[in-house]
Amino acid sequence: MDPTKLRALLDLVAAGEVDTEAAMKSLRDLPFTDLGYAMVDHHRALRQGVPEVIFGEGKSAVQIVGIARSIVAHGSTCLITRVSPDKAVAVLSEFPGARHAEIARTITIANQPIEKRGSGPVAIVAAGTSDMPVAEEACETLAALGRDVLRMYDVGVSGIHRILARREEIARAVAVIVIAGMEGALPSVVGGLTDRPVIGVPTSIGYGTALGGFTPLMAMLTSCASGVTVVNIDNGFGAAFAAARIDR
Repeated sequence: MDPTKLRALLDLVAAGEVDTEAAMKSLRDLPFTDLGYAMVDHHRALRQGVPEVIFGEGKSAVQIVGIARSIVAHGSTCLITRVSPDKAVAVLSEFPGARHAEIARTITIANQPIEKRGSGPVAIVAAGTSDMPVAEEACETLAALGRDVLRMYDVGVSGIHRILARREEIARAVAVIVIAGMEGALPSVVGGLTDRPVIGVPTSIGYGTALGGFTPLMAMLTSCASGVTVVNIDNGFGAAFAAARIDR
């Protein structure tokens, strides 16, 4: 259940406008709903401030729709990641008002405007256009969390003047997510330009010895820029959640 809605319910009980039995009925499905194939965690928004997110990869369209129905029925915004085109069709037929971001492979279902949160925007810095799917996954995740973003794409180290020209924009950010494949050098460069928290995201983009993202992963983990942290390969979602938690 959304913390704001739970607080409003408790205020109504305290004011005598809602009786205890009615309140109990509203809370009967906490902390989870057992769908047989999934245990949907409705208590997560109270514990973490964010409702459960559906990882679409490996789930059937029927399973995704069922979990989404349960989350939405409890008044929460529902974010679905790694949604293939065929599964997206099924979800959108059930939730025609949902936002489908094809490049990011995400779907956001919000029955009401998402509340703006945070003390400022998160900068999303991507080395190349090929890194955009991971970058957009981060952007869509942050949008679902009520955060603003600053997109800076195709600013990799092979043309370093491009990122140097964006230093003032980076200085406006509360955190910087830096996404790169190939040799993964960009987070070190950005980490040397700003005092903001820098989260590196290695991508699986690159030729053979990039090893599907392991080369940029190792480069980011051994960055000489102090304080750069790193998430898993292609994990734009995880980087966005980390940035939002930093801002909380």
